Amino acid sequence: MKEYLLAIDLDGTLLHDFDTLSDSTIQFMKRVKAAGHKIVIATGRPFRSSRFVYEAFELDMPIINYNGGLITHPKEPSYPETNLTVQKEVIIDIFESNLAHIRNAFSEVRDHIYLFQEEKAIEPLLHRTPDSNLYLGHLKDTLKEDPNGFIIIGKQGHGKYIEDYIHQKYAGSVLSRIWHFPGEFDSIVEVFTKETNKGKALKSVADYYNIPQSQVIAIGDGHNDLEMIAYAKIGVAVKNAHPDLLQIADVILPYNAKEDAVVKFLTHFLQIK
Repeated sequence: MKEYLLAIDLDGTLLHDFDTLSDSTIQFMKRVKAAGHKIVIATGRPFRSSRFVYEAFELDMPIINYNGGLITHPKEPSYPETNLTVQKEVIIDIFESNLAHIRNAFSEVRDHIYLFQEEKAIEPLLHRTPDSNLYLGHLKDTLKEDPNGFIIIGKQGHGKYIEDYIHQKYAGSVLSRIWHFPGEFDSIVEVFTKETNKGKALKSVADYYNIPQSQVIAIGDGHNDLEMIAYAKIGVAVKNAHPDLLQIADVILPYNAKEDAVVKFLTHFLQIK
């Protein structure tokens, strides 16, 4: 039986909601691992809020966090860590120059969160855990290290102004994407390095373990999964994935995360019950 490297996104792909992981999914993924397949979590989340999945599946592979901005191996300290960061001066400039368009913003360095101001409505975005250290205030006063990226919660309809500023001033040296959520959060802008993407991260893991591209499967749902889906020999999109992802996916599933899309696909494809 061919053994695969399986890269799996969390939010919108595997998890039913922020922190729900069914026992049946846990037991199934353990069977996948026991069959010889290598499982890699590839998520935009920080490690602290994806750790529970890593530990539940009893994984022994690297984990891709911050959309490829950080690759670590929790069980192998000698693994060559990838840590891609944006210069803090750039983050501070983008923030200070766009205050008229910004409702809130935060940046992260490992488990340190640098938040502009406390706001209950954005708590789910912070992925706070007991390990988190929170620093409040203007980033020019609090941010002392280069972070993996930056999240701006723009005022309604203002995301384009922020993104235009980034494009015009940094001309591709720093990238951004707008996350469109229904309701009040329609202008969430993510800022990241041009080297940061899940596809490059997945390739680096595959190369480290000498796994050919022909044995790589990736499953995702979002715009941040594009490069990962494109790199994999078999790129899988769940139902209702981002339109750009649906355009390039090799397989489009008729299920979403709440319908156990990942488990149903792997059960059929790997013939594991």
